[in-house]
Amino acid sequence: MEHKNGTGVTEFVLLGLSQTREIQLFLFILFLIFYSVILPANILIILSIRGDPHLGSPMYFFLASLAFLDICYCSVTPPKMLADFFSHHKMISYGGCMAQIFFIHFLGAAEVFLLMGMAFDRYVAICHPLRYASMMSREVCCALVGAAWAGGFMHSVLQVVLIIRLPFCGPNELDNFFCDITQVIKLACSDVYMLEFFMFFSSGFSTMMCFLLLLISYVVLLVRLRAGYPSKGTSKVASTCVTHVIIVFIMFSPAIYIYCHPFHTFFLDKVVSVFHTMVFPLMNPIIYTLRNKEIISAMKRLLGRQGLCRGK
Repeated sequence: MEHKNGTGVTEFVLLGLSQTREIQLFLFILFLIFYSVILPANILIILSIRGDPHLGSPMYFFLASLAFLDICYCSVTPPKMLADFFSHHKMISYGGCMAQIFFIHFLGAAEVFLLMGMAFDRYVAICHPLRYASMMSREVCCALVGAAWAGGFMHSVLQVVLIIRLPFCGPNELDNFFCDITQVIKLACSDVYMLEFFMFFSSGFSTMMCFLLLLISYVVLLVRLRAGYPSKGTSKVASTCVTHVIIVFIMFSPAIYIYCHPFHTFFLDKVVSVFHTMVFPLMNPIIYTLRNKEIISAMKRLLGRQGLCRGK
């Protein structure tokens, strides 16, 4: 397959997480168990929120959207990684590699924008409680979620357009289990200094700024809660904000590590990549659910109804 940019590389070799057969088998079983438990739990969260009239507030609408995004995000790289554990030649085509880069940045950026929408929702709920219903209508919530998807799409298209213009003439080995900008850009047989700087700004620096903006906004909201609201109503809202802060830390920490350092190989790169692409995204809604009694109750009601239906 020849490309217009003149590259002779038609596929990339993925070195994976380990070359040792025993370790590969252990990791396969570990990740398979993880997905067998966590993935259905995220689907259950979505079904519980959508099927329970008591969870019709914007906060739960955003949470269901977050769970859906995380499920999509974790469907990009892990399936191939699990399949590659049984393959002696871990290959990915040039087109498949570009597709992975596109969807990783598309869904990852969409989640960043969605978390900012969730922060805005908490701001309106705390600072404008009397106008909350009108300001956060269903139309506004759908618009914010749509804007998150659109923003992620535009960000990803920009990354991929710049990557596919690069010539690749060998070597073609990626020391990881998936394709990402930080790995692929180093294989280009041209000067990529300015492109690395742009990628750092668009992925690394922008991620850091969003992280700091979200962190500062939640700190301000928590301070305002403590200063101006009754203690009885404060604890529940404050707990929600604290949960959001935990999710922000969980999501942004690996991304900041990956995209904010120079595009060189470091010892922890593979470990952080596993948590960034596989573990943390699926854990976000779970962490939120464990701190939310309403969702747990809705999940129990849903499972109870399913049990009754099977009994009949």
